[in-house]
Amino acid sequence: MQRPLHSPRHVDSGQRHYLITATCFEHSVHIGYSLERMNAFTEEWLQCLEANSMRVAAWVVLPNHYHALVASNEVVVLLQALGRLHGRTSFEWNGLEQTRGRQVWCNAVETVMKSSDHHAATLNYIHHNPVKHDYVLKWTDWPWSSATEYLSEVGRDEAERLWKLHPIERYGAGWDDPEH
Repeated sequence: MQRPLHSPRHVDSGQRHYLITATCFEHSVHIGYSLERMNAFTEEWLQCLEANSMRVAAWVVLPNHYHALVASNEVVVLLQALGRLHGRTSFEWNGLEQTRGRQVWCNAVETVMKSSDHHAATLNYIHHNPVKHDYVLKWTDWPWSSATEYLSEVGRDEAERLWKLHPIERYGAGWDDPEH
């Protein structure tokens, strides 16, 4: 018997720092349909994050997915709010594009930060994402990111030190190890 696919059950582990990620269905460029949509979505998404988390430490929006590093007491509440945002934007975008019924989003998922090293590497990963996907050459060239604010906050020298200390070449490898 074939069962429908469901997202994994979200359990708030008591940890407070999470990487939140969501992608457009089949990595389609729904967010990046236009500059106006990128801007409007980013603004609405950031409002949702700020209203439903204690702090947004880093964020990036790309044409087909997003990442945020947040502190939250109730990650399930945040994920529910993002689900409502996904529903609203799907309805709006499908109406504008006359594609009612099309799936726009995959579910947002959370990854709990296992250590301060994991947190720092995640921050680097988020800010590097537009470079990784060949949209820009430098973090600060991507307007839909907290990279510029981050660099002005910590300074270029400190950001470079943290980049070298927490590289992302193997980002995600080993974070599930109990010792890590």
